[in-house]
Amino acid sequence: MLELMPLLWFAVIGFGVFMYVFLDGFVLGIGILSRLARDEGERDVMMNSVAPVWDGNETWLVLGGAGLLAAFPPVYSAMLPALYLPLSLMLIALIFRGVAFEFRFKARRKAGWNAAFNYGSIVATFCQGLTLGAIVQGIEVRGGQYVGGSFDWLSPFSVMTGIALVAGYALLGASWLVMKAEGPLQTAAFGWCRRLLFAVIGFMALVSLWVPFLELAYAERWFSWPNIAYLAPVPVLVAAVSLGLYRAVSRRFERAPFVYSLAMFGLGYAGLAISMWPHIMPPHLTIWNAASPPESQAFLMVGVAVLVPFILFYTGYSYWVFRGKVTADAGYH
Repeated sequence: MLELMPLLWFAVIGFGVFMYVFLDGFVLGIGILSRLARDEGERDVMMNSVAPVWDGNETWLVLGGAGLLAAFPPVYSAMLPALYLPLSLMLIALIFRGVAFEFRFKARRKAGWNAAFNYGSIVATFCQGLTLGAIVQGIEVRGGQYVGGSFDWLSPFSVMTGIALVAGYALLGASWLVMKAEGPLQTAAFGWCRRLLFAVIGFMALVSLWVPFLELAYAERWFSWPNIAYLAPVPVLVAAVSLGLYRAVSRRFERAPFVYSLAMFGLGYAGLAISMWPHIMPPHLTIWNAASPPESQAFLMVGVAVLVPFILFYTGYSYWVFRGKVTADAGYH
């Protein structure tokens, strides 16, 4: 059982990161789209649609970071110096977004807080995409220490993934508004979904074509036999989900667009995980050579087994309580 601990921790950390993307992605998407609201009333609806649930989302980000430190300490110690600037900027942007979220509802003059909410969401999302791109393209580690430069994370590929994530989170936010809003705002959200869908499809195609050229191992993973037969369903599923999302938006379904948007993110997440496996930080650190002692991982897994179900229950209950449409006169502040 102890030899399976690295696999279990890899699954826990991956699950935590995906839950953060799943839950905070559409909240950041609301912030990205908030500039497009026609007036303060629509912006109130947009923010009130996520007000009861947004501030618990970073729990999953903390779980992923703490799990990385506990289960794969060489990855944690190498990642921070390699990605210090984008991670710091991301945290500062999240602080701006959070403060703006709370103070905007109490302020008489809202323009400054609106800008902080909008730009904080954009910058935080872009920095997350930069970080993802930098990890996928590889981080140079020797003897457990980062040996690259301060700006190795800044490359055409990482900038592209940053922009792609802004479009992806905006799609999540638009599909969330389709489900939660009514009237003209919902109509506008349907239009945003349709336009953002084509942008996301384009970025996913670009990433899929670019990633195999970053590392020879990525190309071998996808294009060698029999892997190409095993992995062929992934792009097929992406195409099917994209078509389903387009039809759901065209037929003005309210819940299906959000489900399809989440499915697109899940498939993209799976595709990157397949490309990187078994590396947790390409090209040198795998889940095996970066793992902490199995006894330590097993001890910490006891706490995770108690904590994660509790977080899931609390999260599910909060979304259940605040289900349904959000109207202009609804307020949570």
